[in-house]
This record gives sequence, C-alpha cells and structure tokens, in this order.
Amino acid sequence: MTSNSGRSGPKKSPRRKSSPAKRPANSGKNPPAKAAAKKSTPKKGAAKTGSRPSPPAARPSRPTTRPSRPTTRPRRWWPLVRLLLTVAIWGLIALAAVVAWFAYDLPDIDDAIQAARRPGITVAAADGRQLASFGPIHGAAVQVSELPAYLPRAVLAIEDRRFYHHPGLDPIGLARAMVANLKAGRIVQGGSTLTQQVAKNLFLSPEQTLRRKAQEALLALWLEQRFTKDQILTLYLNRVYLGTGTYGVEAAARRYFGVSARRVSLYQAALLAGLLKAPSRYNPVAQPELAKARTEVVLKAMVAAGYIDDATASQAMRAGAQALDRVPRARLGRHFADWAVQEAEGFVGHPDADLIVETTLDPGLQAAAETAVRQVLDAKARQRGATQAAVVVLDTSGAIRAMVGGRTYGTSQFNRATQARRQPGSAFKPFVYLAGLEAGLTPDSLIDDAPINLGGWKPTNFDGRYRGPVTLSDGLTNSLNTVAVRVGQQAGLKRVVAVARRMGIGGDLAPVPAITLGAFEVTPLDLAGAYLPLATGGRAGWPHGIDRILDPSGHVFYQRQPGGAGRVIEPRLAATMSAMMARVIEQGTGRRAALPGGRPAAGKTGTSSDFRDAWFAGFTADYVAVVWVGNDAGKPMDKVTGGSLPATIWQQVMSEAHRGLPSRPLPQPPRPAATADTPTPDQPESDDPTLLESLWKDIFGD
Repeated sequence: MTSNSGRSGPKKSPRRKSSPAKRPANSGKNPPAKAAAKKSTPKKGAAKTGSRPSPPAARPSRPTTRPSRPTTRPRRWWPLVRLLLTVAIWGLIALAAVVAWFAYDLPDIDDAIQAARRPGITVAAADGRQLASFGPIHGAAVQVSELPAYLPRAVLAIEDRRFYHHPGLDPIGLARAMVANLKAGRIVQGGSTLTQQVAKNLFLSPEQTLRRKAQEALLALWLEQRFTKDQILTLYLNRVYLGTGTYGVEAAARRYFGVSARRVSLYQAALLAGLLKAPSRYNPVAQPELAKARTEVVLKAMVAAGYIDDATASQAMRAGAQALDRVPRARLGRHFADWAVQEAEGFVGHPDADLIVETTLDPGLQAAAETAVRQVLDAKARQRGATQAAVVVLDTSGAIRAMVGGRTYGTSQFNRATQARRQPGSAFKPFVYLAGLEAGLTPDSLIDDAPINLGGWKPTNFDGRYRGPVTLSDGLTNSLNTVAVRVGQQAGLKRVVAVARRMGIGGDLAPVPAITLGAFEVTPLDLAGAYLPLATGGRAGWPHGIDRILDPSGHVFYQRQPGGAGRVIEPRLAATMSAMMARVIEQGTGRRAALPGGRPAAGKTGTSSDFRDAWFAGFTADYVAVVWVGNDAGKPMDKVTGGSLPATIWQQVMSEAHRGLPSRPLPQPPRPAATADTPTPDQPESDDPTLLESLWKDIFGD
C-alpha cells in the first residue's frame, strides 16, 4: 500500500503543474484564451482516444452576448427622461397653483359687467346747453354697428390695430411697443391690447402690480372666449373714460359736441379716439390746441392702417376748426348748477340711472350777470372794501333766469344767492309800507319824520336829518327810517310779519320794532321771490330753477307743473306799491338803477348797519332782480350803500335782460267801481284781511 501511494503521487503532480507552466506564455494578458484552455483540457478517457475540441467550437457564444449591448445603452438616458417628466408634471401643477392664486379673488364677471355704479347728473340750461356735470356720466349704450365706421376704426388705429387678429394677448404688439419705447428712451407706446383694457376697466383696480397684470391677462383670454370681437369693442366704447366725468363715446360726444356718437364727423371721431391716451391733457375744452394736435396724430394713424387716405385726413383737419367751435369754452352758472342738483334730489331722490336736469337758466343773461359782477367789483369795489356779490333774476313766473353766487366759482363754491343769510336793511321796507296800505294808509298819508324812542331803541335816518311830516310815498322814496318805524307801529308789527310771510319771506321773523328796518336775515333768492307779487299784480310764484328731470333714454322723472301760492295781496295795493317804488328809481335813492329809454322799473335800496350789507331789489313787468354786495365775514365796507354798487350791477343786468323786449308798464291800480269813504289808518277797509285772516293765509294759503 505504501508503494502504491508512491506511484500515484508522480501521476498527479504533472496535472497540478500544467497550469503554472502555461501562465508565462499568456503573461496574464489574454483571459479568454485561458478560459478556452481550461475548457480544452482533456478529461479522463479523452487522451486515450486522441481527440480534442477544435477552437471554433467555443465562438458561437459571442453572438448571444453582443446583441444585448444596444438594449442596455438607452437605459443610461432613462433617469434624464424620468427627471424631465417629473419636472414637467410639477411645473404644470405649479402653473395651475399660480393661476389659481392669481384667479381666486377675481371679481364675478357677470356682476362686473352689470355692476351698479354711482349715477351721474348733467345740468342743462334752458336752451339745452350743458352747464355742469356731476359724478360719472354714462351715455346710452350704442352698438358698434350703429356708429359711423370711422369711429371704431379711429379707436383701433390708435389703440390696437391687430385687435381682430389676436386672442386677447398680442406678443407682436408687445414686442413692437418695447422696441419703440427703447428707441425713444421713454414710454411712448403701450403693449396692452384693447381686450386687456376692457378687462382692466371693467373688472380690476388701476394699481400697477404683477398680480394685477397677470389677472388682466387671464381675464383678457377669458373675454375672448366668451364674447365676439364686436361685443368686446362695444363694451370698450361704452365704458372707456373720456374726460370731464364722461364714460363712453355717447356721453363724450354729447358733452364735447352736443350730438350723439351716431352723428359725429370724422374729425370728431378722431378727437374722441385721441382722448383715450390722456383725457385731461387732450381735453378740447381746457386744451384745444393739444386736442387738435392729438387728433391729427389719430388721423395719420388711420391713414397708416389703411382706413382712410391722405386727402380724407387733410379734409377732416380743415373741418376741425368748425368742430371745436361747438365746444363750450367757459363754464356759466356753476353756483346755480350746484343748487339745481341739490334741488333735484328733493324731487327724485337717488335713482340708479343717470339724470339730465333741464333748468330755467338763460345762458345769455347769466353771462351778463357774471360779467356785471366782475366788472363792478374789479373797477369800484376793491377800494371800497367790498369783495363779494350775489345776483338773482326771476321772470314773472318765478323761473330763475340768472343766479350769481359769488365773484368767482373757482375761488369759492359758497353760493351767496341761496346760502348767505344777511340783513336786508331798507330793502325790507316795501313790506312794512304794504302792511300800512293794508291797514288803510295811502301814498298821501302824512307820517312824522322825527326822532323816536321805543323802549330805549332810537332809530335815526341815514343822513341824521329830520324833515317833519312827509307823505308815505316820500318816506319810501327817500328811505326815511323814522317814517318806516312809525308806519310799522300804525299797521301793527304782527301784520308786518304776516305780510312778509305771505309774500314769501321765511326764517325767524319776530314782531319787534327793529324788523321795520330789516333787522333780520334773508337770502337774495328769498328776497327776490318776495318781490315777485309786486311785479305780477299781487300773485305769488314760487322761485324755481328746474323744468324737467329725465334720464338719457328720455324717461321723465319730474315735470314742473304751472302753479304758485296764488294771490297774496290785492291788485290795487300791489299797483300802489309799484308806483311808490318807481319813484325810488326816478327821484330817490335808486337813481343809478334807471333803465335805458325810460323803461318802467321799480325798486328799493337797502343798507344794513355799519355798511356790512348793501342791496338793490327791483322789478319791471318782465323780471325781478336782487343784488347783494358785501363781505363773507361781515366786515364793514367803506360807505357802500344799496344805491351805489348794487344799483349799478342791477342796472347792467336788467338792461341786458330787456334787450330786444318791448317796454311794458308796471301793474296799474284798477279804477274804483264806486266812490266810498276813505278809511282812516285805524279803520282798515272791509275787504282787507284781518290779522287772523293774514295768519290763516300764511299757514294754509288762499
């Protein structure tokens, strides 16, 4: 067994050393060859047959491994694709979140389109001329198809030529605007589309923020999906702001040209389109030259867009001067317009629709009144310490034909004609004398002009002199204070108050002796209304300035009906007072108020204590006018009396009011039907009202 172990040892050792013997030949550089050598090593029994495998037998395995390489190579890009898909998905999610964030507080579209708004009020003169507008003025809605073609084309030419070719946002237009602005070094062109402007004007606030711009873009895209292009253009033309409180082309056309947008000329259409850039800067009322230059720019843009040719544009520019002539250059009656709006609210409350308030104001007479106030105050009042004045002119129906509330509206909107309550002084005396006539006095009744003491009150005459017994008529003509006080005592102070109230004077009237000299407060408008029965033969009329209130579609909210307080004094007494007051102008303290051609007129001067207020109130057969001159703080003037500056203003205003009118006599006293005993001052005529009757009429009317 030992020998067998020794024989077997040598047989196995060559096989163990065969591998190390081959390593130097390969030098470790060809592992596949090594693998092939291992596979070709003969097994037991193979050496006996002498066969060995051929080398090509191992090569068929290569084709099975090589084709797998193309399938593994794209797997290197799969992480990138997966990353891109992930980014895209999250990007869409983020975009949706951003859109939702921008859109979550967008207004309700339907509500915004039909949004309630504060109505505007337009105040028009008796001839239809616009005096003023308050609040936003929205004209009646007009369709694009109802307008002349050049009006919407003018807007598109200057605002958005590609309107019909973009989906609400215009990258081309935006790029063009950016280039133009860069070249100019300033903002000369906007990139917003007309649809974006509709979105901004209808739904959004004017703030310039990224959020608002994003919302504007979203709304613009939405509008383009919901409405047609013509509908969007209609929305724009009816809602866009065009200056002086007007919104929409219809309101602007009526404001600037006095015609509907359906009837504007090419030049007027271009002017309206030019307002879109800067309504205040190119306002044809305030800046006619700038408006003209801007209109020319619009016309050239229309030529460039192919809407019109050069000849048509040139012809339109030549016609432009005539168009601008119709634009009002000055504002008349602004104090009156403010008052009219306040009065209108009492008639119609607060309606939702725009209102047109048609008034009784005569623009020509209003201009004359404003001119007279300026001229007299500028020429004579400054050195006399007078800074303000007020004028009211009524026709015999009570309609306000002119009202001046102060020297200039721009410096003070306080309306002294309706808001300033001042002492009328001797301008109240006609009511005292009328009470005396009702009590039985006559123009020839003698009244003592002498010092008087009533419980310590000692009134004196203006000149400090006393004339003794004078007629009632002379006492009024020369404005003698002691005579007026005695007439009031004889007639009864309660009667004086009752007469004044019947004539139309309100406020706190106390039956005290000082009332006979106008020691109470009244507005110029109230005093004018109280003088009205003297001009109409005894019939009172309520001062009014509004004829009709309607909306732009023609629906009437209020229509004035003829009427008044009826007869408040007997015709013969009204005529008697007219004759007595005519002597004031003919030979008394009001001579400066005499009208040209000897036209019959009657009136009364008034001056309060310390020359704080100066008045002239008077009338003809056609008009009643009251003028006040003074200072707002009640500062005394330098001896300004009612017969000086107020009488001068009254004469100028009334001369213009009667230009072209035939001269008519004042009310005449009727002839007596039968003779009767002349009543004594203590025995009033039987047909004159008693105190109780006067109070009854004052409360309940005739």
